Amino acid sequence: MTPTMTMALLERASRGDEAAFRELTDPVRGELEFHCYRMLGSRQDAEDVLQETMLAAWRSLGTFERRSSLRTWLYRIATTRCLNALRDAARRPRTTPTPPFPIPEPTRLADPQWLEPYPEDRLSWLADTTPGPAARYESREAVEITFIAALQRLSGRQRAVLVLRDVLGFHADETAGMLDTSVGAVKSALKRARATLAREMPERLAPPAPRSVEERELLAHFVEAFLADDVAGMVALVTEHAWFRMPPSNLEYQGRAKIRALLEAVARFRAGQPSRLLATRANGQPAYGMYRVDPASGLARPTGLLLLSLTGRRIGALTWFVGAAPLAAFGLPSDPSAPEPVSEAV
Repeated sequence: MTPTMTMALLERASRGDEAAFRELTDPVRGELEFHCYRMLGSRQDAEDVLQETMLAAWRSLGTFERRSSLRTWLYRIATTRCLNALRDAARRPRTTPTPPFPIPEPTRLADPQWLEPYPEDRLSWLADTTPGPAARYESREAVEITFIAALQRLSGRQRAVLVLRDVLGFHADETAGMLDTSVGAVKSALKRARATLAREMPERLAPPAPRSVEERELLAHFVEAFLADDVAGMVALVTEHAWFRMPPSNLEYQGRAKIRALLEAVARFRAGQPSRLLATRANGQPAYGMYRVDPASGLARPTGLLLLSLTGRRIGALTWFVGAAPLAAFGLPSDPSAPEPVSEAV
C-alpha cells in the first residue's frame, strides 16, 4: 500500500468509514494477535485483547498524530492493553491442576499461568513480515512454544521490552515512546530480560526444515516409541537438558532422568490402554493430538496435545497441553470416536 493510499484511507477512516479502517488494519491483524499471544501466553486471551485494541484504535483514530506509522501506533495500543491484562490476571487467583496419578518430584514448580498452543494455519502473516534491523531472534524461533514459555517468566514490562526490541526490532527510542518510559529504563529492562531468557533457553541447534525428510524420520522414531510405551526409546531422542511441561499444571521436568521418571509414571497409569496420535502443527512445530483407547469398547478419549520442540536431530522440549480443550483449535476430534493411528507427521 503506497503512502498516498494510506493517507487517503486514514482520512476516510477518521470520518467514520469502517470499511477504510478495516482495509488499513487487516494487514496487521495477524501479527498483532500473535504479539498479544507472546505477551499473554494464551491464544484466547490474545484474541480478546486484539478486539479491545481494534476498538480502542477505532475510537481514538482522530487523535493519531501520524508522527509514527499506523503499525507502530497499533503496537503501542496492543502492548498497553496486554500489560493491563497481565496486571488484572495477577490479581486473580489461579488453580493449578495435578495429574490423576502419582508423579515424581519435578525439577521446579512454575508460577501459575495459562499457556496455550497456537495453530500453524494462523501464522500465514509471517511470510509478509520482516523484523526490524534491531531484532535478535529469527521469525521461526520467536513463534516456538519454548520461546513463548520463557517469555512468561519475565515481568510484564520486561516481556514487552524484549518483544518490541529483540523480536520486532523497534529501536530503543521507539520502544520507550510506546511504553511511556525512558530509553535508560528500556535498556535496563532489556538487559534483565535477556539474562532470564539465556537461563531459560539453552543454546539451540538449527532443527530440520519443517516437513523435511530429516524431520519426518525423527518424528517417526518418536511416534513408534510413544505408541509402544517405549520410555527408553523416547528418552533416547531428547537432549540432555530437555524440558517436559504440562500446562496448565505448574510441574516442570528437566533432563533425561527426570523426563524418564515422568514418562514411566504415565506409562504405569495408562497400562493396558493403547494410545493413538493424530498429527498436526502448532507454533511452527510438529504436534500430536493424543488419545487413550478403551480396550473394551475401542473408543478413544482425548488426553491432550503434545508439541515437540526440535533442536538439531533431537527433541529439546516436550509440551503436553493436557485435556480435550486444546484439540478444538486444531480441528482435531474431541468426541470418543476412535481416530486412525498416525505413522508419520504432516
